[in-house]
Amino acid sequence: MKKAVILVGGKQYLVAEKETLRVDLLPAGTKELELDALLVTDGDKTTVGTPTVKGVKVSAKVKTPEVKGDKLRVIRYKAKKRVHKETGHRQKYSEIEITKIA
Repeated sequence: MKKAVILVGGKQYLVAEKETLRVDLLPAGTKELELDALLVTDGDKTTVGTPTVKGVKVSAKVKTPEVKGDKLRVIRYKAKKRVHKETGHRQKYSEIEITKIA
């Protein structure tokens, strides 16, 4: 089974074909992605790029353009001062499916 390491949004992901993953929110209107592979492994054979592997592209399509992650609660608190502040945050992601490693 062929696997590759790709770089999306400043983060590296190890992916295989027909795999779905969440990446940082992509620009609106993005339907297809063509990504460079940083590393490719096929069974026992591993190829490391400098910085990318020449001739290897990873194709992906956007399944869901915007998905909200879990809510995080952020609390700022000072002991013995009756001071506290609570805020929340929900990160937005894009869901992509890897179609081909060629």
